[in-house]
Amino acid sequence: MGEEGVIEKISGPLIIADKMRGCEMYEVIKVGEEGLLGETIRLDGALAYVQVYEDTTGLKPGEPVVRTKAPLSVELGPGILKNFFDGIQRPLEDIKHKVGDYITRGVRVDALDRTKKWEFTPTPAVEEGKEVVGGDILGEVPETKVIKHKILVPPGISGKILELKEGKFTVDDCVARIQIGGEDVELKMMQKWPVRKGRPYKAKLDPEVPLLTGQRINDTFFPIAKGGTGAIPGGFGTGKTVMQHQLARWSDAQVIVYIGCGERGNEMTEVLEDFPKLVDPYSGEKLMERSTLIANTSNMPVAAREASIYTGITLAEYYRDMGYDTAIQADSTSRWAEALREISGRLEEMPGEEGYPAYLASRLADFYERAGRVKTLCSDSEDRIGSVTVVGAVSPPGGDFSEPVTQNTLRVVGVFWALDSTLADRRHFPAISWLRSYSLYLGDLREWFNKPSSPDFTEQQEEMMALLQKESELQEIVQLVGADALPPRERGTLEVARMIREDFLQQNAYHEIDSFCSLEKQYLMARIILQWYNHANELIERGIGMEKIDVMKIKGTIARMKYVPSDEFKAKYEEIMRAMKDEFEAVKKREE
Repeated sequence: MGEEGVIEKISGPLIIADKMRGCEMYEVIKVGEEGLLGETIRLDGALAYVQVYEDTTGLKPGEPVVRTKAPLSVELGPGILKNFFDGIQRPLEDIKHKVGDYITRGVRVDALDRTKKWEFTPTPAVEEGKEVVGGDILGEVPETKVIKHKILVPPGISGKILELKEGKFTVDDCVARIQIGGEDVELKMMQKWPVRKGRPYKAKLDPEVPLLTGQRINDTFFPIAKGGTGAIPGGFGTGKTVMQHQLARWSDAQVIVYIGCGERGNEMTEVLEDFPKLVDPYSGEKLMERSTLIANTSNMPVAAREASIYTGITLAEYYRDMGYDTAIQADSTSRWAEALREISGRLEEMPGEEGYPAYLASRLADFYERAGRVKTLCSDSEDRIGSVTVVGAVSPPGGDFSEPVTQNTLRVVGVFWALDSTLADRRHFPAISWLRSYSLYLGDLREWFNKPSSPDFTEQQEEMMALLQKESELQEIVQLVGADALPPRERGTLEVARMIREDFLQQNAYHEIDSFCSLEKQYLMARIILQWYNHANELIERGIGMEKIDVMKIKGTIARMKYVPSDEFKAKYEEIMRAMKDEFEAVKKREE
């Protein structure tokens, strides 16, 4: 056991311990008779300031404090997926079996099941006598129906393989022995990694491949790259959590890490109940087969909330190192910043803007900078690419985007999906404002989107965006004189902008077909709407009034096209285009 100190003073989740000389920053400490977990966040001579990850009610000065001489680390190995953890990687199901529905203090549960045996198959290319380096794959374990868990040589270890086993093992069993400088080292299926330290990689790559989300406004207008960073700020009731759920459900990342950070308990319950039932559109299996959830609700200890996003991103980096595309949904980083503010207040640090600590900006940047598409560590003969994409929800009080968490997040993220309460009030969901949002990845992804199957994808996107901006300018005139006073061409612009808003951008998250929209369907839907606009302009040029165009049947068909399944849409597209051409021709003939 480590060295002992003694509790000097207690202030909520912060305790001050004496006789702790030699203790290190971010070292895990066991506090009190019950051995509550904590972490040192300030050292002052023999005093150590420890944030405790559990409720400190009932602790008293004079109780012992024990050093563990190790930083806060997560266990990495088979068994992470399909699991629900708390902020410091304690599995909630196992805690429930051990102590019932309520988490009691000081409960100790291993993050990964020590009794379950996994089928380990060595990689054919790795044999005894071969030199391996950190990041090399020793073998595979079928962790779920969808994900093969690759057992990696831990970073910083290299040597010659002495023995490589095959068969069923627990995460604690030795599966390989490596000779490192005359020393014989055993490797297990499980490795540990400190959460506050990013896992190493060979090189970071440019963001050239999009992370497709199945949400039209995200993919067509404001795409995010694999390895990119995004923020979803919005006031209460604008749909941040539903948006996060949609991204977790439908994005084409192979592994999803969902962090419920300081969210309401009922929202997290909904996620825990819904996720196991959802079907993954890419594999046809349950979505949970490639997801892991970290729950730290608003009534759970504050300090663990501060640790939860580091736990989540370390798990994501581990799967990235295997060569998977991983995505993190952090909901919400504002609650995490509030935890920082509370601990900072207990430490009596000088407060910055709105009481947040002065280091808020650098902590946010540290978190988001761990995203990226990278060449992973491995032997030079292999080229493995993985990515971590981070999307954080931000909950500015009163929907005020000028507050510190939103502003500091915007400085470091590449995509800004701004949720607008006026859109939410009009029941337009997702309530992402097309005039305030942006994506810095548009230029990098242009080449990918304009592939042979959709050569004018970005051209269409730019044309639709220009029409929406034109509508915004015309709205001021409409409010003064009414839409009927506008010239026919402007009325045509207003009508096509309405179609873009209602028939394209609006998407029903709870509709079994409209919840997910493939990229091909998005491209063809946009094409139909713009083709309608071209036909309408042609009639307007011939002097045919908007009132004749407004009553055409094809508009109803266009409004319903979003409910056509993606796999049937190509045929439907041809049908709509033909019907539209015929109806416009008929109107033209009648008027002539």
